Amino acid sequence: MSSIEDLTPGVWNVDPSHSTVAFVARHLMVSKVRGHFTKFTGTLTIAENPLQSKVEASVDIDSLTTNDESRDAHLRSADFFDLEKNPTMTLVSTGLEEKGRDKYLMHTDLTVNGTTRPVDFDLEFIGVSKDPWGGTRAGFSAETDVSRKDWGLEWNVALETGGVLVGDKVKLEFEIEAVKA
Repeated sequence: MSSIEDLTPGVWNVDPSHSTVAFVARHLMVSKVRGHFTKFTGTLTIAENPLQSKVEASVDIDSLTTNDESRDAHLRSADFFDLEKNPTMTLVSTGLEEKGRDKYLMHTDLTVNGTTRPVDFDLEFIGVSKDPWGGTRAGFSAETDVSRKDWGLEWNVALETGGVLVGDKVKLEFEIEAVKA
């Protein structure tokens, strides 16, 4: 079993073919809608002390999919992500704290709709492995809950039975496989 200390210092690039940037939100207060982005980039710059490493990522808003074209178009509109004004969202790490074996708290600045807010992610280091092509890969899982209103994503419809059409809390879920450059 590998530990975060097994990460070779240097640049690691996110492999989008083996990674997922996803979200989950409540719909009608009774179900969850899942979505993800198909186009994103990311770089992990691993320091000699892994707790001083840096993560930078960018997500293409136009690549959003929830498997419903009408809903996806609405999410890209000015009611939500405002794709025309803000084609990307970005994440930059600002610190990393150890919370237990292979468990960390990753502090970040998350920029959505031109607004940057601090967000903490629960991060799990999955491991390091050689691949069949001579490369080295590392895996991470990260998640957090955010209020979409913190980034001005306030569009909603009140329901006559109480509640709202779209829940405020959104879970962000990242499954990341990075390749040593």
